[in-house]
Amino acid sequence: MYKADNAIILAAGTSSRFAPLSFERPKALVEVRGEVLIERQIRQLQEAGIPTIYVVTGYKAEQLAYLKDKFGVELIHNPDYLTRNNNASIYVARHVLRNSYICSADNYFAENPFTLEVDGSYYAAVYADGETAEWCMTTDAHGIIHSVTVGGHDAWYMLGHTFWDERFSRRFLEILLAEYDKPETADKLWEDIYIAHLDELKMAMRKYGDGTIFEFDTLDELRAFDDSYCDDTRSAILRRIAGELQCRQREITDIRAYRGGANDAAGFTFTLRGRSYRYAYETQALSINQHQ
Repeated sequence: MYKADNAIILAAGTSSRFAPLSFERPKALVEVRGEVLIERQIRQLQEAGIPTIYVVTGYKAEQLAYLKDKFGVELIHNPDYLTRNNNASIYVARHVLRNSYICSADNYFAENPFTLEVDGSYYAAVYADGETAEWCMTTDAHGIIHSVTVGGHDAWYMLGHTFWDERFSRRFLEILLAEYDKPETADKLWEDIYIAHLDELKMAMRKYGDGTIFEFDTLDELRAFDDSYCDDTRSAILRRIAGELQCRQREITDIRAYRGGANDAAGFTFTLRGRSYRYAYETQALSINQHQ
């Protein structure tokens, strides 16, 4: 058994697909069923007895600064959050990686999945009935992950937290440091690096039941889980659009960000009463989408 030394919550990204809420605040600060996502996760880690919690910040870091005083967490800033994928967040936290939970700030755990003692490195997994576009895993006879593919059918897929024991952390960092300055590494998730080295980075798959781990990639997905967002999106942008178009916020659906600009998402499209619209974030201009 390994005793967890700490948890590292990755909260640096722009979460551009979560437009327009992510234009106004980090996704980690979205309230779900009455609780702020990252606050709920911090409380669950503390309830499990995890002694130290680090939050890696980047995008709108100033909005996350209050967590230090409110919960006693440590903040680590990732200055490269716009130019690199989440491997940069692992890199800036490299000095604290030991027996560590690695968590995503935008996960919602219906039940507390954390324990102080862990029997080894693992990645959380949930089951998909039928086709899925998620990262699907297969394991050997001992439950160790030996393949990961994007997309699958009736499969267990990666979702939620992961635990790295000290040996895993040490070897992963050796690989990361050797590859970090290569141009092709910048766009990689840390999971991409892990998958490329499955033969030497041993990690089990830990299965969780349906309805225990959630991730919301879009506002429409959040609305399906928390219907209070149908009529009140907590977004000044959508309130303004609803006023301009004289509609209820629940009628604004199929929101999809388009990429580009300083926030890695210059705006979004949406559907209202069968018509498609386009909103430009930088100019706050609203127009009928001509690219339907």
